[in-house]
Amino acid sequence: MNHFYVVRLNKFKRWTLVVVLAFFTAGFLWFGGNGALSVFSKEKPVALTKGNADEPNIALTFNISWGEQKVHDILKQLEQHQVQATFFVSGEWAEKHPEILKKISESKHEIGMLGYRYKSYLEQEKEQVRKDLQYAKEIFGKLGYKDLELVRAPHGHFNDEIIELAEGLGHKVIHWNVNPNDWQNPGTQVIVDHVMSKTTNGDIILLHASDSVKQTTESLKTILPGLKNKGFKFVTVSEMINQAHAESKIVE
Repeated sequence: MNHFYVVRLNKFKRWTLVVVLAFFTAGFLWFGGNGALSVFSKEKPVALTKGNADEPNIALTFNISWGEQKVHDILKQLEQHQVQATFFVSGEWAEKHPEILKKISESKHEIGMLGYRYKSYLEQEKEQVRKDLQYAKEIFGKLGYKDLELVRAPHGHFNDEIIELAEGLGHKVIHWNVNPNDWQNPGTQVIVDHVMSKTTNGDIILLHASDSVKQTTESLKTILPGLKNKGFKFVTVSEMINQAHAESKIVE
């Protein structure tokens, strides 16, 4: 059975009950859903942080919340190495740079949302977060990107309540599990070494395309061909979610 890994922020209190419910839910989804199991468990709010560990697929993702310079060089590297990525962008940035967003989309990369304002959801009230997500959806819709499902929380800050809210608005919360903190500019070789040594099957890699990154483009010159040479296949986050039949697996 193939597995997808997800993060859940609260531990189970009654393991036996959970196992029973998990088998019941899996059986229901299998027989009632045309043979396809749901990737996201509905028992508790979850965020996808890792794909199928049995397949060599990996998802390269970029966050953008400000700036307009570095993204172009990053797109050139992706095009040169024929790699599709998933870009999570804030609505505020998209509103200011619709032409760059269009370039990303026309380059066949996937678009996800970072909300509207790049501000931690844990520092806002629930209704503020709801308004932020709804306004972001409205802005992206006006720009021609309707019904975007993928959402990443600003700064990666979320909890069960945030995930539940996002899911209620029709979104899937996406996290990551390989993060070289390229925005801190720790050194090109540091970024390369971290990604090359930490990446395994099904991983979601976090990089940035805002103007704060000074070494990411140079790092990609080694990372992209290097990961391909190790046998990994780059896919978008949606492709990772939809590949094969998947069973949600909780990672504490």
